[in-house]
Amino acid sequence: MVQQSIKEGNHAFNLQVQSSSKLFDDDGRLKRTGTKWTASAHIITAVIGSGVLSLAWATAQLGWIAGPIVMILFSFVTYYTSALLADCYRSGDPVSGKRNYTYMDAVAANLGGIQVKLCGLLQYFNLFGVAIGYTIAASISMTAIKRSNCFHQKGDQSSCHISANPYMIIFGIAEIIFSQIPDFDQIWWLSYVAAIMSFTYSSIGLGLGVAKVAANGKFKGSLTGISIGVVTQTDKIWRTFQALGDIAFAYSYSMILIEIQDTIRSPPAESRTMKKATLLSVIVTTVFYMLCGGFGYAAFGDLSPGNLLTGFGFYNPFWLVDIANAAIAIHLVGAYQVYCQPLFAFVEKLARDAFPDSKFITNDIQIPIPGSRPFSLNLFRLVWRTFFVILTTLIAMLLPFFNDVAGFLGAIGFWPLTVYYPVEMYISHKKVPKWGTKWICLQILSVSCLIISLAAAVGSIAGVVVDLKSYKPFKTTY
Repeated sequence: MVQQSIKEGNHAFNLQVQSSSKLFDDDGRLKRTGTKWTASAHIITAVIGSGVLSLAWATAQLGWIAGPIVMILFSFVTYYTSALLADCYRSGDPVSGKRNYTYMDAVAANLGGIQVKLCGLLQYFNLFGVAIGYTIAASISMTAIKRSNCFHQKGDQSSCHISANPYMIIFGIAEIIFSQIPDFDQIWWLSYVAAIMSFTYSSIGLGLGVAKVAANGKFKGSLTGISIGVVTQTDKIWRTFQALGDIAFAYSYSMILIEIQDTIRSPPAESRTMKKATLLSVIVTTVFYMLCGGFGYAAFGDLSPGNLLTGFGFYNPFWLVDIANAAIAIHLVGAYQVYCQPLFAFVEKLARDAFPDSKFITNDIQIPIPGSRPFSLNLFRLVWRTFFVILTTLIAMLLPFFNDVAGFLGAIGFWPLTVYYPVEMYISHKKVPKWGTKWICLQILSVSCLIISLAAAVGSIAGVVVDLKSYKPFKTTY
């Protein structure tokens, strides 16, 4: 009788452990449910952002030879260094080793010391900058809808100037609402919507470019890009550098790669799934970029606008341009969240660690939602995230230079976060011997990308300086 009771007790315990293992991961946290497809959606949401719209302009600066070559090189570097970074997600064994939940955790585990603080400063400054850039881009798209309708009613030569400030405020209000989604794992549905929107406006931009080329009856542009005479020789150099920054910005997502990887279920090893998702996403992205940048340049040549759908290279059909710009705005609502969630989580963890007994920081208020589970509202999250969105909106209203901001962010984020840290972490993680062939090749890659990033940063700063000469704060119109 006693033995039977013990057997029954053991059986019940085993069932409980099995049930628990279905709910919790190897570290005791809730089970992750992400797949190659959800990871790809996050990546595509992050990558095929507003950057795609500046690629026709970037191609126009570089020409038919250098433009496509630079895009392919950036795609290769992005995929390769992302694969290196994916291997650094777990310390030790790739299946059962300790998980690094964030980019900074991976740097701490593999490099440590001052590198962690430098990486954190760069990563979160870049994410902060992306939030500003996306606010600018979304407002430009929303004003473009208003202007498109104005052009349709009054003619293509009308002035139709619209203030961007009300639209930045509308975008900011939407972000305040969506920023209350607690963490990365719960925004997968927003990423799916945003990914669909990115394909929508990219496809429309591509379709309009093809139609314009067909109407022109020829491919515009030249092998070497914008001609000296249309711009000065000095401007040609600055614009070439800035174009490199714009392309870098269009590909950058490495600073949130580890956070995306941390949503993937295991087994198999998260690194295997992440590499597949990265390869799929980079191939899809590069095809879209080559087509959008190429046909945009073929349609407009030296006059390619800085933003393909809002620079009014295209006026008609006005309703299709409106759909594309609405899709951009919706996509950027999701992309803003994908980029900002790691920053939100970092600040909230700092606050919990510093004030573990504060009810304002740690307590959640359960708000009942009819027909669904209650929503957990955290007061600190509400106040801090609202403040963050308001701050990025105000700065966007102060510095509404889409192309230059995109180029500068791409330049300062590309080398350290996409190349340097993944390379150095991989060398440490895999114990790559110093001065060996692989070590030398990795260092050559890193130094080459550093030179490109510095050139791009200089070009973008020159662009901002030019813009500031004719700029009045809070009075931007398009």
